[in-house]
Amino acid sequence: MVQQAHMAQSNMSFLASRPAMPVMAHLAVAFAVLITKWSQRQHTRKHLRHLTVQQLDDVGLSPFEAHNQANLPFWRP
Repeated sequence: MVQQAHMAQSNMSFLASRPAMPVMAHLAVAFAVLITKWSQRQHTRKHLRHLTVQQLDDVGLSPFEAHNQANLPFWRP
């Protein structure tokens, strides 16, 4: 466990010592993160539409709340 913490810290110090990413690379990463979030939301909301009332109860959602969440566009959190 201690070895893993030391390894993680050495990885972080390596990353901190590196020069900052170029602006275009930073924008590309931010765009990729945004697209990934949108894709995950779309996937989750699609599956939310198919959950049973008992499954919704297990996750703490009413059918009304699930319906509202499932019908949000992918770009809305």
